Amino acid sequence: MRLGVAAALVEGALLPGDVEVADGRVAAVGLGEPRGEKIAVPGFVDLQVNGYAGVDFSAPGEEGYAVAGAALLAAGVTAFQPTIVTAGLESMLDSLARVPTVDPGPRLIGAHLEGPFLSRDQAGAHRANAVLPPDPEALERLLAAGPVSQMTLAPELPGALALVDALVARGVTVSCGHTDANAAAAHLAFEHGAIAVTHVFNSMRSFRSRDAGIAFAGLGREDVFVSAIVDGHHLAPDTVRVLWRAAGDRLVLISDAVAAAAAPDGRYTLGGIVAIHSAEGVVRTDQGSLAGSTLSMAEAVRNAHALGMSPAAALTAATEAPARMARRPDLGRIEPGGRADIVVLDDTLRVERVLLGGEEPVARTG
Repeated sequence: MRLGVAAALVEGALLPGDVEVADGRVAAVGLGEPRGEKIAVPGFVDLQVNGYAGVDFSAPGEEGYAVAGAALLAAGVTAFQPTIVTAGLESMLDSLARVPTVDPGPRLIGAHLEGPFLSRDQAGAHRANAVLPPDPEALERLLAAGPVSQMTLAPELPGALALVDALVARGVTVSCGHTDANAAAAHLAFEHGAIAVTHVFNSMRSFRSRDAGIAFAGLGREDVFVSAIVDGHHLAPDTVRVLWRAAGDRLVLISDAVAAAAAPDGRYTLGGIVAIHSAEGVVRTDQGSLAGSTLSMAEAVRNAHALGMSPAAALTAATEAPARMARRPDLGRIEPGGRADIVVLDDTLRVERVLLGGEEPVARTG
């Protein structure tokens, strides 16, 4: 089966020609003369999804993952990490136990634990009274409760580096976020094996001329990914442009979506408890703090492109880059022999078709 596209995103560039799919795999790329304006890209890889389509992944309820998974897949996300935010330890353990053992539509990479070992001063929408100091025993309980693939923590906290070491030894991606770390503390964490900064510039120490902070420490290195919420609310346009130019292919677009995404405006929960209110695409706590987003990955790509990123660069940040950050070479790529998890976009970068393993299970919503 040929997809009828003019080009495909291959190794960070748009390769002219059609794509052929056979038996759930990519059979060939760059076929024939380009026709039309549609492009094939790897399925979007979202490493930070707190909830979707009315479902809070900290309290998904029966059938919640299936509902959210179908909506994510329809929006072009073919692999994701359900993100569990800071709550009481027992509540987080329960949330991890609810993570399904089979893919709920999109391929489930594993759970992203955003907390509980965060800075109280940079807790943001997280419950500050549920934040814990680094505790090896608590970490072991969390890792035993479910399939943890990423943890966000504050590396400056006493004992945090021991947790980084333990997570790295277990193959868990370590990202630094909700943190008051200065550049020195950040570099120390990176030397211990942390490889990312979570939603850069949000809920972290601010940059000063003689105190670069963790954001600039990460941007200045070649071995650190920076994830960003490009929804028009979390970051100023100029900030996004600087991120792209500084990080290049280390920039990872995330949705940071909450239950209000792909759902009507109204009141929802984050972390099973925190009340949030969605209105006109903006999600806030009752205290006024931003609390995730209603962003889709396709919207993040369009927003990034509107701010000057080339289509190939914006799409790489939503596909190949997050797959590399997650150490999943089987995701985020179109290559002969590779699994045909593919999204076909129209000339406005909107989702037209979604293929998972070569099959087209859903209609577009992106």
